[in-house]
Amino acid sequence: MLNKILKWFALFGVTFVLAACAATDTSRSAGEYTDDTAITARVKLAFVNDEQVSALDINVETFRGIVQLSGFVPQREMAQRAEQIARGVEGVKDVRNDIRLRAAQ
Repeated sequence: MLNKILKWFALFGVTFVLAACAATDTSRSAGEYTDDTAITARVKLAFVNDEQVSALDINVETFRGIVQLSGFVPQREMAQRAEQIARGVEGVKDVRNDIRLRAAQ
């Protein structure tokens, strides 16, 4: 009898742990988090390798394959180039370009 109760507790424990790792509308599963981290790293690396885009001026965040770019750049062409580069990275589903132009001083 005690063995049967322990098996049920173990089953509920495993079920609870698996449910806690599942994704919801506002959170990601462990696998999605890992995928998003890899996408962010690939986008940033693509910026570093590009001569026109300053990787230091642009922030990159990824949620479920959707990349959001933000920051300030001196020229509109740099913002457009950054979006174009991000769209070309493997795993990117969509790009939201929130990059703003830096005011001339």
